[in-house]
Amino acid sequence: MSYAFLSDIHGNLESLQHALALVRPEEHIVCLGDTVGYGPNPNECLRLIRERAVHVVLGNHDIAAVENFGVEYFNDAARVAIEWTQTVIEEDLRTWLNSLSYELRLPEYLFVHGAPVKYFEYILDKASAARAFQNTDARVIFIGHTHIAEWYSLAPDGAIGHRHMQYGGTLHLEPGMRYIIDVGSVGQPRDLNPHPCFVRFNPQTEAVEWIRYEYPIFAVQEKMHECHLPEALSVRLEMGR
Repeated sequence: MSYAFLSDIHGNLESLQHALALVRPEEHIVCLGDTVGYGPNPNECLRLIRERAVHVVLGNHDIAAVENFGVEYFNDAARVAIEWTQTVIEEDLRTWLNSLSYELRLPEYLFVHGAPVKYFEYILDKASAARAFQNTDARVIFIGHTHIAEWYSLAPDGAIGHRHMQYGGTLHLEPGMRYIIDVGSVGQPRDLNPHPCFVRFNPQTEAVEWIRYEYPIFAVQEKMHECHLPEALSVRLEMGR
């Protein structure tokens, strides 16, 4: 069984469609949260994920959309976008979102939006990665939330390694090592590369591959303008930050 990890779609239907077209038939789709927020097509994205994904965990924008939880921590643009999302999200999708778990544990793998235990904490440096490793015994932790494609490793001697995957690439997991795999963002990359990202993982070969791809950003920007979503959210799509 192979996996395709998608995260932080944020209502970006055009990008999601391009990502799904790249997913191989043998790959099981896992969504690591934040299917909604920021973008103009929350319902369409939710329906595609509900239909195609084998596993889905809850993101902070997802829970904000259905319960208004955590909105006080959002910046102004994010708050405006989530308030708009709350007005358009369809009731059956709201119910489905509200049924999702914050994490999913397979024997060696943990799927979570932000971090183990502290589900919406950002892993942005080696110190936060160390805390995450301490909070679970999972060998490999798959996350999103930061919108940054990267990985952290923990060696048996406690040394933490790190590498950005700004332009894609492959990591081969090594025996005895533990890993945090940040799969990046389908809907709103923030690693100075506007090309979205998802991750392929083959447990048999233990190869993790970051896939970057192009999509029609302008089409999403036009729809965001029509929905009167904040201009800053539209501009950042083409800047990748």
